[in-house]
Amino acid sequence: MKPTLKDFLDFLETIAPGRLAEPWDNPGLQVGSLSQKIRKVFTSLDPTLNALTSAAKANVQLLFTHHPLIFKPLSQLDINSFPGDVVAEAAKSGISIVAAHTNLDAAQGGINDILAGLMRLRNVEVLKNVDEMDGVGLGRIGYLPEPAGLSVVARDVKKVLGTQNIKMVGQRDTLIHRLAVVGGSGGSLLSLAYEQGADLLLTGDVGHHVALEAKSLGMALIDGGHFHTEKTAFRVFVKNLTKILKAKGWEVTFVIDKDETDPIWIDA
Repeated sequence: MKPTLKDFLDFLETIAPGRLAEPWDNPGLQVGSLSQKIRKVFTSLDPTLNALTSAAKANVQLLFTHHPLIFKPLSQLDINSFPGDVVAEAAKSGISIVAAHTNLDAAQGGINDILAGLMRLRNVEVLKNVDEMDGVGLGRIGYLPEPAGLSVVARDVKKVLGTQNIKMVGQRDTLIHRLAVVGGSGGSLLSLAYEQGADLLLTGDVGHHVALEAKSLGMALIDGGHFHTEKTAFRVFVKNLTKILKAKGWEVTFVIDKDETDPIWIDA
């Protein structure tokens, strides 16, 4: 089967329904024509101009990202600045753009389920329910295969996320039994994780006050970075999606953006 963009969007709706998205979010179609035939898909965490340029070089018809290109209604489109430059270049290159964001975070088999799997959590539960369906919601919480010190868990996090740049709250020898994971920016779920018995929250974008709250609760915290917590899980999702669509008989190939980098860097 040679799918159209509408076919791709309809399938996404079956695995990461738009109703699961947060009210402020804007997943789904960002730029494109529903009738466009899709043979090749370029995937990247962010819909940047660099990603679109790489997508054009790869001769794809679709740029599939985690983060949306457009969050709020645009009153004007400046093609010399973001996101207007990406919209203009996408239209010029004939490349559609689709995002699966907080709906994919919440979905079964989505970003947070993948993170929980990468950390080998057992008896995994949803941290915050957002739908009546079981297994759907923001964040996941579960038990490590065996209790381990915070420093040991931190080492595993670095390996899983492919980064050495993590920040922590808590004593290195603190014993971790129960771990909560929230891809991206999940500091607002700290107290909920604590109430559900988490010894540690793994997320990104941890602010000063969230760190202070964790310290006051006696709860450990690892900030693995917004980019790395989501990039790692999104790439696994794309690999899983490739297998699913191949089994459905779709004649579509996926190209992963291996050149994308965290926009935040640390001067060592």
